[in-house]
Amino acid sequence: MRRIAKFHKVSKKQFIGSMRDDFPQYTEKDLEDMYESIELPKRATRGSAGYDFFAPFAFSLPPGTTIKVPTGIRAEMEEDWVLKLYPRSGLGFKFRLQLNNTVGVIDSDYFHSDNEGHIFVKLTNDSNEGKTVDIAAGTGMVQGIFLEYGITVDDDAEGIRNGGFGSTTKA
Repeated sequence: MRRIAKFHKVSKKQFIGSMRDDFPQYTEKDLEDMYESIELPKRATRGSAGYDFFAPFAFSLPPGTTIKVPTGIRAEMEEDWVLKLYPRSGLGFKFRLQLNNTVGVIDSDYFHSDNEGHIFVKLTNDSNEGKTVDIAAGTGMVQGIFLEYGITVDDDAEGIRNGGFGSTTKA
């Protein structure tokens, strides 16, 4: 098995700034404590393909609601690799928990963006059975899988990334 990547926490400043945008109810001390308790993604077993990403805070999602979660994590990986994010299987199966963009695609050059390559996940409870999803702080919520990819023989991409969602197609 090739070792091609390493997870890091984003800076405390980056995490706290990201949290303040959508979660003004938390105090500075709450946010600092959350940051200190962030756990790097890890596999549960030797045979697991996915690295579990853990919720930095507790949240509940009633059916039809959405939440954007700053994970506090960034991924450094070799070129020609991508990190793909999916809901954890059990949460998808039991609650129809979904990523709003279906699959999160974290490119290798995202690590060097101005936001430190901070990985966010936007989750929706799409339950048609009326089930609320309760996620405790420190619980696995999504899983990431590293995959190698190829490019076309006539590829001539020279652009440089500086941002996240949709940044590579902005003029």
